[in-house]
Amino acid sequence: MNNLKKKEKNLNDLIDKLDVLTTTYSQSTYETEKIKTEKNEVLRQKSEIEKKNQELVREHKFLRDKLIKLQNEVNARSDLEDKFNQDIEELSQETRDLVIEIDKWQT
Repeated sequence: MNNLKKKEKNLNDLIDKLDVLTTTYSQSTYETEKIKTEKNEVLRQKSEIEKKNQELVREHKFLRDKLIKLQNEVNARSDLEDKFNQDIEELSQETRDLVIEIDKWQT
């Protein structure tokens, strides 16, 4: 990210230098307009990239939060399943004990 900031600063510095050059040197109007057009295009592209980056950051946050929520749901269901299995095991044991008691009483 630091590298991106450095490149952005260098680009802005270059744009500023181009602005100074266009006002300092006597160039043809065509060249001056061409430089301004290129500058505007670079600024437009930068703006688009920044907007896309913001969208990606928002989407990343949304997906990360959704993933955390789903992980919590999976953990909760796993806990419920474990409790359910434990309850079934306890009921099975009670049933076995009752069958043994009934067999004792019948003999």
